Amino acid sequence: MIPHEKALVKRLENEPFVLFGINTDDDPDEYRKLCASEGVTWPNLFQGGTDGPVPSQWGVSGYPTIYVVDADGVIRFRDLRGEELDEAVMLLIAEAKGEAPKGGDPEDHEGHEEEHEGGVMPAVPLRPGGK
Repeated sequence: MIPHEKALVKRLENEPFVLFGINTDDDPDEYRKLCASEGVTWPNLFQGGTDGPVPSQWGVSGYPTIYVVDADGVIRFRDLRGEELDEAVMLLIAEAKGEAPKGGDPEDHEGHEEEHEGGVMPAVPLRPGGK
């Protein structure tokens, strides 16, 4: 994942896009070493284990778990990878810029014919607990 994430951050550095990581490693020193050795430049929140507050509140059951959140703070997609992740991000950037109607699905765009497991999430507030 990290090489893809690094490329995405670099490619979209001038777009309305932020990648934010939530790390569930147990050892803060190992976490810092990993970020440094992998060249992680985006913000990360250390949780000190899989039972940290964010994984617990968001119902994370496997790793990596990816949430794609729109400009309004709504989780729109979950667990997309590779090209599907890129398409979802580009759709939300277009929505944020007013270049696409809000609420779209990457599958609705011409040229996207594959099914994906993550799919479109129902509108879910970003704040844990649905508040």
